[in-house]
Amino acid sequence: MKSDIPFQLNELGQIGMTITDLDRAVGFYRDTLGLKHLFSAPPAMAFFAAGGVRLMLSRPERPDAERFSPVLYFKVPEIQSARDALAARGVAFEREPHCVAKMPDHELWMAFFRDPDRNLLALLCEKR
Repeated sequence: MKSDIPFQLNELGQIGMTITDLDRAVGFYRDTLGLKHLFSAPPAMAFFAAGGVRLMLSRPERPDAERFSPVLYFKVPEIQSARDALAARGVAFEREPHCVAKMPDHELWMAFFRDPDRNLLALLCEKR
């Protein structure tokens, strides 16, 4: 079916991530990472503000249900101090801050870690 109306997707409104223990996940994302907890819908879901995107953490609906595991990249202004602050809260980093790409006007730096359900997370910094 062809349409004459141009359409394109643009803005993410929400990212969903599967977790196993709602209380443990809320504690990690709220208390360890410092994300603003918007609301919970027990026993299966909790929602957080992550800039202009809402993060939904949810338990699987059934034991054999599909699990969602995107990589979340948290943009920070200074990667080493952000890494140190999270490490002081008990976050273990799999990859320390490192340059992944050199652009004409900045370097792209990242550092990788995991949440309690082993979902991959990262710090992202654009160094000018």
